[in-house]
Amino acid sequence: TDEIMQQEIRPLVAVDIIEQLHRQFAILSGGRGKDGAPIITFPEFAGFSEIPDDDFLNVVTYLTSIPSLEAASIGFIIIIDRRRDKWSAVKASLTRIAGAFPGNLQLVFVLRPSRFIQRAIADIGIKLYRDDFKMKVPIIMLNSVSDLHGYIDKSQLTRELGGTLEYGHSQWIHHRTAIENFAMTVKTTAQMLQTFGTDLAETELPNDVQCTEELLSSHTEHHSKLKDELKLAVKQGATLLTCIREPVTRSANSKLSPDELENVATVERLLAQLDETEKAFDQFWTKHHLKLEQCLQLRHFEHDFREVKLTLDNLMETQAGFADIGDSVTRVENLLKEQKHLEEKGQEPLEKAQSLALHGEQLIQNNHYAIDSIRPKCVELRRICDDFTNETKKKYDILGKSLELHKQLDKASQWCEAGIYLLASQAVDKCQSQEGAETALVEIEKFLVTAKEHQLSNLKEFYNQFDMILTPEIKANAQRIVQKLEDVQEMFDKRQVSLKKLAAKQTRPVQPVAPHPESSPKRASPKITRPAAVGILIFFFTCAWLTHSTCTSLFFSHIINELIETERVYVEELQSIIEGYASEMDNPNLVHLIPSALQNKKEILFGNLPEIYYFHNRIFLKEIENCIENPELLARCFLKRKEDLQIYEKYCQNKPRSEALWRQCGDSIFFQECQRKLDHKLSLDAYLLKPVQRITKYQLLLKEMLKCSKNSEGTAELEEALATVLDIIKSVNDSMHQIAITGYEGDVSELGKLLMQGSFNVWTDHKKGHNKVKDLARFKPMQRHLFLYTKMLLFCKKREENTDGHEKTASYSFKNSLKMSTVGITENVKGDNKKFEIWYNGREEVYIIQASSVELKNTWISEIRKVLTGQLEACR
Repeated sequence: TDEIMQQEIRPLVAVDIIEQLHRQFAILSGGRGKDGAPIITFPEFAGFSEIPDDDFLNVVTYLTSIPSLEAASIGFIIIIDRRRDKWSAVKASLTRIAGAFPGNLQLVFVLRPSRFIQRAIADIGIKLYRDDFKMKVPIIMLNSVSDLHGYIDKSQLTRELGGTLEYGHSQWIHHRTAIENFAMTVKTTAQMLQTFGTDLAETELPNDVQCTEELLSSHTEHHSKLKDELKLAVKQGATLLTCIREPVTRSANSKLSPDELENVATVERLLAQLDETEKAFDQFWTKHHLKLEQCLQLRHFEHDFREVKLTLDNLMETQAGFADIGDSVTRVENLLKEQKHLEEKGQEPLEKAQSLALHGEQLIQNNHYAIDSIRPKCVELRRICDDFTNETKKKYDILGKSLELHKQLDKASQWCEAGIYLLASQAVDKCQSQEGAETALVEIEKFLVTAKEHQLSNLKEFYNQFDMILTPEIKANAQRIVQKLEDVQEMFDKRQVSLKKLAAKQTRPVQPVAPHPESSPKRASPKITRPAAVGILIFFFTCAWLTHSTCTSLFFSHIINELIETERVYVEELQSIIEGYASEMDNPNLVHLIPSALQNKKEILFGNLPEIYYFHNRIFLKEIENCIENPELLARCFLKRKEDLQIYEKYCQNKPRSEALWRQCGDSIFFQECQRKLDHKLSLDAYLLKPVQRITKYQLLLKEMLKCSKNSEGTAELEEALATVLDIIKSVNDSMHQIAITGYEGDVSELGKLLMQGSFNVWTDHKKGHNKVKDLARFKPMQRHLFLYTKMLLFCKKREENTDGHEKTASYSFKNSLKMSTVGITENVKGDNKKFEIWYNGREEVYIIQASSVELKNTWISEIRKVLTGQLEACR
């Protein structure tokens, strides 16, 4: 029904009846009557009576719809030209017009047939049939066009009717079609703009940057297309207007007909509508585009806010994790460095946050529609920045206090050590004389004067000063140092009493018992440098004035402190290697400096150094730092981490490959640049030796502690810890030899654990062999390097080769192997207590092995018997 209604309501347009219009049986020339009535002319048309009613009605209806309502309301003047036709044609025309003309009629002029008979018939016919035509308007019969001129001015008539009005039917159809097309274009464009505007108004704003950018791009593109359509429509209207006005433009004497003037007015009106529509659309688009741009700004702001907020939250979380205030000067200094690093790391996020907050405030000042969303985020960013800054300042204050505290404790501790050293350095033999005793007393008195600068004279005042950072551990440490001060003061008091007695009267000289200090330098303390072995002298010499437990405790503390300090240095050195060399190999700015032989070989050069660093930095250092208060727990650290320390075996196995690669690339510009940045005095290869040196350092410290703790509590754990470290060193050493085995076709990892390895003289005796070979075998020993595994005994020949002028490197060429499940052993060989026999397959093959010492022989025999016994028990 709606479609039918729309079809009924839709007005006729020229294109709908273009064929009928071209037949030209009725025209609207544009002429007007004296009162402005529009003139419709029915020219002579031979087949007028044959025109279908629908065609006639459509054409007449269309022509009457063209003039303005004002002109149409006056009524139409119809001119019927039938000068060359018959009365029957006149009658038919009048009948059809009377029955089907849709408009108001004012006058009907009929140019009667020009032939005499037809004219006479027409005069009679009009009188007889006038009432049949049912026309309410006069019908004026005219004999000629000159009679017509009496009613209508010649300027309003076409040339066919003797007038001067210029009329071209084809041009008229062209103009009508163009005007109607333009009107349709204006209407369609307006509808498109209205539809687009509705879509824009109903569009929901996206919640992310990408979708907002896509929507803004899509809408802008659509807007540009519509603007192009508008420009084309305006251009079309302007061109049409020019065409309609063309006669006036061509000749100043020409005038446009009323219909043409109405056409001009119609086009101008349509252009005005286009202009108004465009202005309204532009106004709406400006608001919508601004909102989309503000939406995009908001989404960017929200995206940046989420990123910055996440970074700041991580930063605050990291800062909150820095709860440690340190338990030594070195530790506090490291914490200050870490805090400084965190502060520097936070500068960029903080600057981004401040910049983002400033950007948000600018959006608010620019009247952004989402002020209520932006303002809280700006406040939040500034709050987090302030919190981080305030918390950083608080951390610095606490760490500064902690540093001051530990420096005071260290000064007191150093004063104690210096006092003990002074007492130990006063030779007993020199103190036997009065002069020597007096000199020693003066030295002690001078030293005691410095006590006020270093001692914790008032513990309560000390606690009040550092109340904000005091922990149970720090209190315990302070009390321990106070006890140490009292012990040292007691030592000085006893020494002074003894020296005063010696100064007052001569006594029999006493033989000196204190050993001389060793010459090897020890790590210097901040104020005092002393020989490395002076600790032994101190603690054994001062036992005359201290109990054994006090002496042992002080000595253990001394070793623990040295271990911790060297461990921290070791960790820092490992970190500098990893960050200053290994990480720089991935630095795109330095890639061009790396030699081709070093490309993709970082793991060969550094081995499992990152694994070693992780273990010491995250685990081992913290555990031995916990031993400061309880030095006797140190042994347990080594026992607990026995398996973890096996990582050194992997590192040492890779060391030959690392050294070979270093010899090939060590002089490259890349390593020189890294060394310059680190300000290292030594090259990388010296630092790559640190892990090897470190694992051997532990056994030396444990041996020193074991010497002082003989027959005391904890001795058994120390001995077990030392054995553990020595076993690790042995495993490392054995594995270094194992990786140099060449020529063995199997996988040595399938032979079980490597138990022993060493060089021996070996004789072989084969029962099935040639007698001469047998005799030669008995008297000519072979140099063989033996590797004892739980499943196999390998015989290898040791070879040493020079590599590019460097140290000789050993390799072991595989010669023979014996399965341990099929061997037997004879411990003693006649004539030589360093020899033993290993026989194979019921003594078909006998190997006489000569060790370099009886002890080495017994060790090997013991280990082989353990293997054989284990196999026997497994069989049972």
